[in-house]
Amino acid sequence: MSHSSKQMAVLGGLVLWCVLLLVIRIARSESFEFVSLCWNLVLAAVPLAASRILLHADRRGVSTTGQVLCFALWLLFLPNAPYILTDLVHLVPQERIPLWYDLAVLLSFAGTGLMFGYLSLVDVHGLVERRFGHKTGWVIAVGSLMLSGFGIYLGRFLRWNSWEVVTRPEGLLADLADQLMNPGTPIRTLAVTLIFGLTLTLGYVALRIVPHGRHSHVDTNPR
Repeated sequence: MSHSSKQMAVLGGLVLWCVLLLVIRIARSESFEFVSLCWNLVLAAVPLAASRILLHADRRGVSTTGQVLCFALWLLFLPNAPYILTDLVHLVPQERIPLWYDLAVLLSFAGTGLMFGYLSLVDVHGLVERRFGHKTGWVIAVGSLMLSGFGIYLGRFLRWNSWEVVTRPEGLLADLADQLMNPGTPIRTLAVTLIFGLTLTLGYVALRIVPHGRHSHVDTNPR
């Protein structure tokens, strides 16, 4: 079994575990309150699908325009992967469900979503490093995660979806302008962006460097 196949098998197992926990919760609580987590997990998987398409396009020699479009799709949906972490705000005591169980459900979905995002970033990081060099690879990786921090702000506080950035750009700009006119909002925007962006960056650096030490390298040709 190839490395890529093993990754997909593990991710499939994680998704099944998330679904199992959710089904048990629905049966126990007789409530569909957390069903939206499934949709969030689907959106979290889009960046990984986009990054794999991008790698395939690169190997097939697809035009630069086609690859740039794949990259743009990946970057647009990347914030959806770590966004599930913010669903922890829904962790409140319930009458029929122990708090620890809801915590397990939310952490399972959030961890799986984050894994989707990090694996997609490994793909893109490797491709950029192979084509443009080590420093450029890390610039793109860190820059993408910082933009994801801003994307989390747009999703959690302004309730914008990824595709609306393309379908309703004028509405997004107007909303941002309105928000920035309110005292204190720019500080919150910057704080959320930096804290989530840096948290994601530190997690990615730890994922890439700590396990392998100085021998760590980017797999530029996943199979």
